[in-house]
This record gives sequence, C-alpha cells and structure tokens, in this order.
Amino acid sequence: MIKPRILSTRSMMVKVCGITCLDQLRELDKMLVDFAGFDFRNGSSNLIVDRLKPMDLKYADVDIKKVGVFYNQSLDFIREMILEYGLDLVQLNGNESPDLCQSLNDDIVVIKKILLDQDQEKHLSAFINQYDDVCDYYILDASIPGNRGGITSAFNWNFLEQAHIEKPFFIGGSGLKPMDAQRIHSFKHPDFIGVDLDGHFDKEPGIKDTAMVLSFMRAVNQVVN
Repeated sequence: MIKPRILSTRSMMVKVCGITCLDQLRELDKMLVDFAGFDFRNGSSNLIVDRLKPMDLKYADVDIKKVGVFYNQSLDFIREMILEYGLDLVQLNGNESPDLCQSLNDDIVVIKKILLDQDQEKHLSAFINQYDDVCDYYILDASIPGNRGGITSAFNWNFLEQAHIEKPFFIGGSGLKPMDAQRIHSFKHPDFIGVDLDGHFDKEPGIKDTAMVLSFMRAVNQVVN
C-alpha cells in the first residue's frame, strides 16, 4: 500500500479530536477542518466503538481525514480498526515502541503524541531520535505525567519555540485551550503546521462546540467559508 500524502490548501492545518457522530463530522468537513479524531482508547468517554458503526464512518461522504486515536493497544487491533472504520491516519498516545510505529508506518500515516511535562522537555531530543524515522507527525501536548489527557498544565511556549523538532508537528490535545488562539497566532517555529483541538472544545463528552472551533480557527487566521 502506498500512503497518501496529507495536503492542505491553508498555512495551518486543524485537527478536531473526540468526534462521535456523523452530523458533527459533516459539519467540520464543511468548515474545512483537515482532520477528525476518533477515540479507540479503552475507558474513554468518547470511545467510538460505542457510538458509531464502522461502515457508517468508512463510507461517509466527506473530504476530512479520519484519524484513529489509540493508547498502548496491539498492532493487530489497530490494523483491524483501520480496515473496519476506513481510517486515513493513526495517532498513538501511549508508550508505543518505535517497532510498532514502523509496522504501521509502512501502510498508513502515523502521528505520535509527546506529553511535554518538565521531565520530557529535558529528554525531548532523545525521544525524537527514537521515533524520527517511524512516524510522519508529532502532536505536542502539555499534560501531567501518567494522565491520558484529562488534566492539563500550561505549555512552556518559550521552550516550544526553541525546541529542535525537525518533523511537522501540531500543538494541542489537552494542553490547548480556546483562550490560546492569540498565542497560537503569534507562535513561530519552522516545523509547526497546525493545531489539535480536544476536550476544551467540548459542549459535553463526545459533542464539540463547533461555534467555538470556528471562532478559534478565525482567530488564528484560518480561511473558512
């Protein structure tokens, strides 16, 4: 299989994570959001297998790219979900090994999340060296160690602007809040390509506040219809 190139007509890409229904997927597609994240993590309140039928997502008539979000799950399970739900990318949020990333990366676009607590900041270069050849994008998130994304801490913006990444990356997840739009607008890094909007953009678990998403996109100078 030849992996598709992920392209955007805009300077900054937008990913919205935690989608659980087709109506919101279609709404985000009309807003020209680039990626929609679907949660396959055990115990998640947004668990997609409880909310959306595989065939409905697989054959949804949308241009938005479908991202499966996983956390320390097996290679066989991830591959099964890719086929059943018609995923375009996978996002790995746990302690997945470089070998597992490589096995997936042969066939599909892989995003690896990095949780930037203070200790991880010290060792970011070593982490990147392990994963540099086996994934396509990073998501940099600010989160308390051991948490899957529900408790947040603020980004160290000065560190981020000076960090040596050398791979396209998103800023977001639980570390990005609606009030950060102006900071994103002014953020400068040669490898920064987009934002990942997660739980802080929810009306309730699994239901996005699309007006808030649209407002954020406009605030960071996204071009929307």
